[in-house]
Amino acid sequence: MEDIIIRKFNKDDYDKTYALWQTIHGFGIRSVDDSREGVDRFLERNPDCSVVAELADGDIVGTILCGHDGRTASFYHVCVREDYRRRGIGKQMVVWCMQQLKKLKVNKISLVAFKENALGNSFWHGEGWTEREDINVYDFVLNEENITRFNK
Repeated sequence: MEDIIIRKFNKDDYDKTYALWQTIHGFGIRSVDDSREGVDRFLERNPDCSVVAELADGDIVGTILCGHDGRTASFYHVCVREDYRRRGIGKQMVVWCMQQLKKLKVNKISLVAFKENALGNSFWHGEGWTEREDINVYDFVLNEENITRFNK
């Protein structure tokens, strides 16, 4: 099996990461939040929590954008390139983020998985995450130019 390096997500990873995101079926990419400027802003606010899975040749095959408010962290854009799935890469990235969050004394992580994302939901259930049925999730759009486009 090929060596995979699990490491901190840096601003210089943006081009390869964005290219990966575009290959993931059903993946939602926001026009503003997922632009270079949007991701840079996210990483500046959360400098030590996000992760990439990188091959020896520099290709990025997995990502998690991870941010927190001091109490609860959120995972965004959790993905592994389709030809590298089922090798434990997703779990390694999740554990890496959890270790970083523990150092920062963050005690809880939340994430959103689209109901139609059977693979993602299966992963989270299999890892022991609890699906919340006691809450409703609401969004209010402050910037209508921040449009989500889903990959086919």
